[in-house]
Amino acid sequence: MTKSDFPGWHGTTIIGVRKGNEVVVAGDGQVSLGQTVIKGTARKVRRLNPGGHDVVAGFAGSTADAFTLLERLEAKLEATPGQLARASVELAKDWRTDKYLQKLEAMLIVTDGTELFIITGAGDVLEPEHGIAAIGSGGNFALAAARGMIDSDLDAEAVARKAMAIASDICVYTNGNLTVERITS
Repeated sequence: MTKSDFPGWHGTTIIGVRKGNEVVVAGDGQVSLGQTVIKGTARKVRRLNPGGHDVVAGFAGSTADAFTLLERLEAKLEATPGQLARASVELAKDWRTDKYLQKLEAMLIVTDGTELFIITGAGDVLEPEHGIAAIGSGGNFALAAARGMIDSDLDAEAVARKAMAIASDICVYTNGNLTVERITS
């Protein structure tokens, strides 16, 4: 089977919502291979604690690739305690320039409760506008929904949960089985 014949892994929606002094990262649990749901309870949002500094990370893309990136991020955070921006830039730089890492197919949303970033394999470390970051196949649906609710009376978790519900109703690669992590600044 050649790479072009392989149906490919699809799916996931991860959203990060900052409102007030908290950030919530939520992710669905669906893993699909082609048109088949392989697992509905995957945990794609994780809490990291390198050097005693809490960081929440959510990933979309290949699971093995994402775990590799999370391990690298943890190492960068241990080398630069409490400096999420610096660790994220160092990870993105390695990801873009290292021949092994260049092949990794995943994206990350990371937060320490103060900063919120999207990290990509193109070397991007993006701080999204409006305090909302979204990635994955349903990311644009969740982003639009959250943007529509961010100025409401809902807290960050309620915005994230409702945005994920909307995304799961639209994107066939996203389900409503959520993992939600909250972190405050």
